[in-house]
Amino acid sequence: MADRVFAGAILVIALLYTYIAFTVIKAPFQYDPLGPESWPKLLGIVASLCAIYLIARPDVERLKADLGTLGRLALVVVMLLAYGRLFEPLGFLVSTWVFCTAFGIMLGAAPLKAFAFGAVTGTVGYFACTRLLELNLPAGLLNHIL
Repeated sequence: MADRVFAGAILVIALLYTYIAFTVIKAPFQYDPLGPESWPKLLGIVASLCAIYLIARPDVERLKADLGTLGRLALVVVMLLAYGRLFEPLGFLVSTWVFCTAFGIMLGAAPLKAFAFGAVTGTVGYFACTRLLELNLPAGLLNHIL
């Protein structure tokens, strides 16, 4: 039942998102077939289809999560909100580094290994996106270096 309730909520959000994607988002030009107008439409359609599938065929009938698991899930939501809030002021590299370090520690990694994981993820992710994919990511605190 919990899966169906969750999927119903996701379906409502996905349908609203799809409506906005088809009606509101207008790019002045689109230089490739998967440009800024197409991705939101694709995402909304795929999310709607996945939610419909989950409503039709849920995985579990009851939500069997203990209080510790629910607490960790709530902590992940708070961490993601903080990551989104700090993304521009700190920049992609630093905010990803901090998020991945905290996430690694939360999942049980040793602090030094989690710190190294965060550093590698932030650095490789930043240069892969900016150099290979030519995306604009905020440099934030490292604006004078990058």
